[in-house]
This record gives sequence, C-alpha cells and structure tokens, in this order.
Amino acid sequence: MLRPIAIPVLALVLSASVCVPSMRGGAPKLDDISVPPGFTISVFADGVTNARAMCWGEQGTLFVGSRSEGVVHALRDTNTDGRADVHHIVARGLNMPVGVAFRSGALYVSAVNQILRFDSIEHRLADPPQPIVIAQGFPTDKHHGWKFIAFGPDGKLYVPVGAPCNICLSGDSIYASIARINPDGSGREIVAHGVRNTVGFDWHPGTDELWFSDNGRDWLGDDSPDCELNRLTRSGQHFGYPYCHAGTVSDPEFGKLRPCADFVPPAAKLGPHVAPLGMRFYTGTMFPEKYRGAIFIAEHGSWNRSSPIGYRVVAAFPQSDGTATVEVFADGWLTGSRASGRPVDVLVAPDGALLVSDDDADKIYRITYNGHR
Repeated sequence: MLRPIAIPVLALVLSASVCVPSMRGGAPKLDDISVPPGFTISVFADGVTNARAMCWGEQGTLFVGSRSEGVVHALRDTNTDGRADVHHIVARGLNMPVGVAFRSGALYVSAVNQILRFDSIEHRLADPPQPIVIAQGFPTDKHHGWKFIAFGPDGKLYVPVGAPCNICLSGDSIYASIARINPDGSGREIVAHGVRNTVGFDWHPGTDELWFSDNGRDWLGDDSPDCELNRLTRSGQHFGYPYCHAGTVSDPEFGKLRPCADFVPPAAKLGPHVAPLGMRFYTGTMFPEKYRGAIFIAEHGSWNRSSPIGYRVVAAFPQSDGTATVEVFADGWLTGSRASGRPVDVLVAPDGALLVSDDDADKIYRITYNGHR
C-alpha cells in the first residue's frame, strides 16, 4: 500500500477543457423550467463555476467538485433561507476534481489518477489544509478519466474508471469498471465490469444494492444505443461494454466476440445519448409518497445527435422485478437546439429538498414541494 503523503495543491496538474461542444443559449430562466404541480425550483447558489458532483459535510457544508476549473467549492446556508450565503474555494489546481465524498470529518476528492483527503475540512473552510494522497494507482487517461466517488454502506469508497475511448477493448480490467477501496486507499477490488462511463451511483435504501447510470457509446446514429440505468446484485457482474450496449445492441466491432445474452441487461433504458450523470435515491420526507425511494437522475444532454435531447432531470421508479420505469421530472433547460443549462448531479438536502448542479450555468438549483401530499 502506498503511504499517504501530503502534497501542495498548486503542484497538481490543471485539467483539460470540456470536450463537448457548447450549446449555451443564455442563462436559464426559472420560469422556463417546468416541475410537477406543487413543486417549486429556485437558485440555491450562483457563481459555482463548473458545478459537478456534490456531497454534504457533517456540519451542513455542501461540497461541489468541478471538471474544467480544477477547483472544489464549499457552500453554506447559514441563515437557513434556502440560499447559500457563504462560498469558499477549498482546493485549486486539481486535475478534474469532479468527485467529492465525505466521511469522519474528512473530504475525499477524485483527481483522475488519485484520490485526495482533506482532514477536518469543515473547521478550515477559509484556510483549507493540504491534501493527503490516499491512492494514486488509477489510470492517468483524461478520456472518461474524471470520477464520481461515494462511500457505500460497507464503508468502502467506490471509484469508477471509464473506458479510455469511445469504443475499445483494453487489456487492463480496471478500465470500464467500478472499483472500491478502503478509506486509507488499500484493498482495491473491482465490483462491476463492462461499465463504459458511470458518473453517478447510489445504493438502494432498503436492499443496499448498487444502482448506477452509464453513458452509451457514440457514433451508432441518432437513436442508438440508449444510455442506461443499471443494478448490481452481486460483485463481479458484467454490463456489456464493449461487446453489447443497452442490453440488446451488439457492437459492430466487438459484438462478434461475445453475445448480449452474456451480460446483465439495464434496469431501464434512458434514451440515446441523453448522458445520464448524477443519480440519487430520494430518502427525504418533503416530497409526496410517490417519490419516496425513487431515483432522481440528472441528464447532462446529448452532443452526438442531430436533434439534442436530455438536459433535464428524470425520476426512475424501481419495480419488484428489478427493472425501473422512468418519467420526466424537471425540464426546460433545452429549447429547440439551444441549451441554457446542463444538469450534472442531484442530491437530497437535509430538509428533503432536491439540489441540482448545473456546470454550464454555474448554478445549483433547489427544488422543494409545497403542495398537498
């Protein structure tokens, strides 16, 4: 095991710019974003540059990673009015620090090939400590190299490694996988194979099963393949990449090597190129009963499609047979072929509201329910 070491933040490599083409159509107007009756959307925070994955600290701090900016944000709502009034940058100069996770007073941050830990961070938001490297054996590839991270019910930190390409077969099993490590960085093991690029996962609050989003491959046309919502029922399962996509689409290059029947099919197909990223089970009590235990998924939106789709938040409802039904929950960030925002992650707030990060508009939204339950 690599011994943890402290390193200067500014010595880390700056990230590359976002690779998808901008479709920005001006700042989103809240009146244009539709949510179900009884729900209200507001802005929790502005100026959160390139806001990506989110997590809560133990003292009510919202930590937010970024991809193109190399920074980690820390936000607080000190007067509990539903809008952040304190904003700190707790890390700079990191290499695509998309993922953030919190455990035992420490903030864990993903930085492509390494995982960093910031101890006692909530006591030092204005004067953050130097990070400690707990793991640095992950690949350095920038293509799908950014990582969502989260601690599972088993106390281990789950870390995905995306495929280093659109479509390829790598000899290293760590690619296109979800792995887990101990909090000190030791004991790495792969729990899911054939996962092209997941940027969001969560555990079922009743069964502890891991559910995750997965981005489908590009350049098979506008309508194929679907992006996926998947469910892991045992460690080591394979979800198809690069041989099979969306459960039924045999890859034109690699499909001849293994049939789709060899792999775990998706729990739900989400649509072609919608780019599902962050997803969370709803564990609050503010929303109506219908949404208790549902999965909210942020769709970042398509780029590899002549008519863009996605750019919204959907709700998935797990069924007894292990599948899930899906419906649109919040949309309006896309008008025609112009997007005013791109949802990235979702997170349940302590009061039961749902936060949505937007890396294009540099905002975090707050969705609340005030109607009849």
